[in-house]
Amino acid sequence: MENPRKTHRILGVDPGTNIMGYAVIEVQYQPTKLRLIDIDVLHMKSESEAYLKLKYIFEHIQKIITEHKPDSMAIEAPFYGKNVQSMLKLGRAQGVAIAAAMVKGIEVTEYSPKKIKQSVTGNGNASKEQVAAMLSTIMQEPLMEQYADATDALATAVCHHYQGTSPLSGASKKYSSWEQFAKDKKDRIK
Repeated sequence: MENPRKTHRILGVDPGTNIMGYAVIEVQYQPTKLRLIDIDVLHMKSESEAYLKLKYIFEHIQKIITEHKPDSMAIEAPFYGKNVQSMLKLGRAQGVAIAAAMVKGIEVTEYSPKKIKQSVTGNGNASKEQVAAMLSTIMQEPLMEQYADATDALATAVCHHYQGTSPLSGASKKYSSWEQFAKDKKDRIK
């Protein structure tokens, strides 16, 4: 069954309680092409009350969803370091962002930082600079330095597309046999 849709929008989110990056990409189908729709960061350092930061995240994620109408959201999983308190704060920020998307009926998928880097660069231990350089190549546009905190969000959205969770990637269809797959992909067999 061929997908009748021509595009699919993905919202990528890099959660944080002081700075939260986000990016919206559009995947064009036939031929497949990625287009950057929006990329930015939410700054919350000036807000000292933790619960007001969470409210701010919730409201702004909903505003982004209303404005750009993504079909799905991909979010980076909190990375466990040495500071348990930081992990808890990141988990709250992530949970609020997920809730904001779910309230709007948006499908959410979580990816580990290592999986995101692996998908974008081929190396799960790639540096931020390597990820940003590869994203500039993939998106075919330079990523300005002011977007440094949002490149992880963009990488998350691109990862989501590459993982085949986008209905446009062609990988979402399940096959029960090699013959069925080959029949569907005649143009790819030499």
